[in-house]
Amino acid sequence: MKIVILGPAHPYRGGLATIMETMAREYQRRGHQVTIYTFRVQYPSLLFPGKTQYVATPPPQDLHIERVVNTVNPLNWISVGRRLKRERPDMILMKYWTPFMAPCFGTIARIARKNGITKVVCQIDNVEPHEHHFVDKPFNRYYLRAVDGFVYMSEQVHSELKAYSSAPAIFSPHPMFENFGEAVVRDEAAERLGLDAECRYTLFFGLIRDYKGLDLLLRAWQRWMPQGRKLLVAGEFYASREKYISLIEELGLGECVVLHDHFVADEDVRYYFSLADALVLPYRSATQSGVTQIAYNFSLPMIVTRVGGLPEIVADDVVGCVCEPTEESICEALERLYSEGTLERLRANFAEERKRFSWERMCDKLLEVWDKAH
Repeated sequence: MKIVILGPAHPYRGGLATIMETMAREYQRRGHQVTIYTFRVQYPSLLFPGKTQYVATPPPQDLHIERVVNTVNPLNWISVGRRLKRERPDMILMKYWTPFMAPCFGTIARIARKNGITKVVCQIDNVEPHEHHFVDKPFNRYYLRAVDGFVYMSEQVHSELKAYSSAPAIFSPHPMFENFGEAVVRDEAAERLGLDAECRYTLFFGLIRDYKGLDLLLRAWQRWMPQGRKLLVAGEFYASREKYISLIEELGLGECVVLHDHFVADEDVRYYFSLADALVLPYRSATQSGVTQIAYNFSLPMIVTRVGGLPEIVADDVVGCVCEPTEESICEALERLYSEGTLERLRANFAEERKRFSWERMCDKLLEVWDKAH
């Protein structure tokens, strides 16, 4: 098959780029001809909350990546759509995670499909975004009705998708991230991160947005206040940094919260997951999370809140604890997770549980929905 993958890829940073590049490699391994169309402009600088959108590493030599898409230039959308219409790929695979992309992606998809050959398949992260805007629903309608088939990763997304599209849709859970290398011993991880190996750490990891509930975790931590243990917060602020710093001071947590408030490069991820005893995702809302799939790779027990698809991914008392998105319930989950023998018991379950999350299965499901679209 001739496949075009349209979405984030090098030089753009983050988990979405990793996902698109991993799927490209899997399809290439199967003998398909794969090109990745990524962005010339992904987000205008004024709309991007972080410090940079880019990585400094050289481009991967095993992938054909072209920077062709400008998300804010309608003339570009038409040009890219016409190019794909002429090139007649069998499948255009798009990643959809925010309505901001809808005008661009929807226009490209509608034009490309007019050749009667190309089918557009979408691996969809979210339908309704975590931070709502009045344009969300019309933007979603414009894009989602231009897609021939979907693979979704949580039942919440499937339920929301039904309001916009009757196209074929198949479930496949978020695959496990295996690209961050092997685990290292705690002493090596602590030295790399400049931390004390004698202390024990519980990890909050990822971009810091209000819906991710870091404030709930901080309040729960104050309730719990374990001896000899610190909360390690690793990720770049996409919300007000000052608000969280003030909360840490207000709660008297200055001595027991370690803040690494920067975007964590791929080569450093394994050190955080090797150092920590457990991961906490205290989200107020969610569909699924790529962070859980990093934890699966490193056999790191988790606490997740009962929102979106998180309980579907993290089975309670199998590889972690599921709790309500309240400070009281998170505190109880921390006490349960760190009760005697629990961490060791949960770690032993990962080898079997991680079999559910393969890139081969995800790529199979995308081809299956492509076939259903004919």
